[in-house]
Amino acid sequence: MRGQSRLDSFGTILAGVAHRLGLESKLFEARLRRHWPEIVGEPIATHTRPDQVRFKKLYILVHNSVWLQQLTFLKPELLDKVNSMAGEKLVTELVLRIGDVSLDRASQPMASAPEAGPPQPSAELLREATLHTQGIQDQALREQLAAVMAQALAMTPPDSSRRAP
Repeated sequence: MRGQSRLDSFGTILAGVAHRLGLESKLFEARLRRHWPEIVGEPIATHTRPDQVRFKKLYILVHNSVWLQQLTFLKPELLDKVNSMAGEKLVTELVLRIGDVSLDRASQPMASAPEAGPPQPSAELLREATLHTQGIQDQALREQLAAVMAQALAMTPPDSSRRAP
């Protein structure tokens, strides 16, 4: 007879930890930046860049007013695509703003990344991730999770490129 216990996948456990630590939004932003061309298509991706998610609103930087006007008509379709990628309704509104959409490492396809490998997290990112994992009792798991979180944060563009709302 089979027992009642259920094994959770590592992804499910990490999702739960990210939720408890309030990191879902940052991880979602990083995924959006990494997969933006796949989500919206290359023509739109070259003229836009996801900026941040705040209060279930996705702020998107747009190259100029012409693209901003065009994308205004595509908001419902873009919103559906973003939430489909997320697997749930994480975003309820899109806010378009004119801004710098220059290509950075997060919007380039992974295949064109330099051969040097992924960027190494700074000591500050490691410290921040360690603070978020203090509630985990198992030291090895706590250290590994902090390293994974810091690596994921190191792959996101710096906040200095963001504009004030």
